[in-house]
Amino acid sequence: MTIGDTSIIPGGRATLTASLRRFGPTALAALRVVTSLLFLEHGLMILLSFPAAVPGMPSPTPAIMLLGGVIETVCGVLIALGLLTRFAAFVASGQMAVAYFIFHMPHGFWPALNQGDPAVLFCFVFLYLAFEGPGTFSVDSAIGDRGYARPATTPPQFQSHFELLEDSADDD
Repeated sequence: MTIGDTSIIPGGRATLTASLRRFGPTALAALRVVTSLLFLEHGLMILLSFPAAVPGMPSPTPAIMLLGGVIETVCGVLIALGLLTRFAAFVASGQMAVAYFIFHMPHGFWPALNQGDPAVLFCFVFLYLAFEGPGTFSVDSAIGDRGYARPATTPPQFQSHFELLEDSADDD
């Protein structure tokens, strides 16, 4: 029995890590789709006032807000479909970083107090997707591996000690 074992099964062993790891691609796809649909909703609120107008939005809508709405709508659709995911996620991540520093940071440092926590979360989830790719259930993976759907590999020096031990135990 090693660290992380949840049970001993006759003829083998199952670890919590191994059990969860097999659902990783599906969890990544769910994270991608749900996050991008929420992002799309923000864009539609700016551009079409759907499902409602952005509270406190000046009329006419400032050009910078319109640009943000277009980026949120287009990137939200692309990321939800898993089409050009790495590029769209990188653009969306940058847009959220800019949005945080222009619109939220002037009202204070702490995201919970300046209403900027959605921008921070979107920024870092999209940055993760830009590096990791769309995962399963994406147009990128369906049309072939052009580097968009391929998951990033973890160099051995960044794997945890326990993963390396598990890998060597599996080789025996």
